[in-house]
Amino acid sequence: MTTAITDPMTVKLDQLFGATDTDNDGYVDWSDYQRLVDRYLSTYKIDRNDRRAQALLISYQMQWAELLRHADGAERLSKEQFHFANRAASMDTSRFNMVEGIPHAIFDIMDVDGDNTISKHEFKKYLDVWNITDPSAMDTFAQLDTDGDGAISRQEFIRAFREFFYSQDLNAAGSLFFGRLSR
Repeated sequence: MTTAITDPMTVKLDQLFGATDTDNDGYVDWSDYQRLVDRYLSTYKIDRNDRRAQALLISYQMQWAELLRHADGAERLSKEQFHFANRAASMDTSRFNMVEGIPHAIFDIMDVDGDNTISKHEFKKYLDVWNITDPSAMDTFAQLDTDGDGAISRQEFIRAFREFFYSQDLNAAGSLFFGRLSR
């Protein structure tokens, strides 16, 4: 019996697809991203008119436009289309670089107290936004806090986001944003 080895990026994008498909219809469309934005605002108690809310919405709109650009005009993305479009959009920085833009907007939402770090409490809310219930998910906080100071800095968060899209290591801190991964 042989075991098929799955590409690490496929494993991560499968998990991202599952978390982004908020209505569980087997597709990702703009309404899924809108629900994610609404969850962020509700969970972190941020008004829609707040500049952070606007930045998050605009970042996701730009990401969605880039995904659609790479999906040959599809209006909603199947898992396969989602994989292809995310791979292409994360590498194509000719327009909006989602790997750089979105994490800054998310970080600003998560940093409720404005101290330019994410505390454990603020990170727990992030898990709530994405409906991550795996009990080991909070362990990710310690891995994202690479300098061990008890908080996730902006630099640590952005680096981890880059790892999610660029690292082949399923155990890298950035690969664990949505919980433990398995092939």
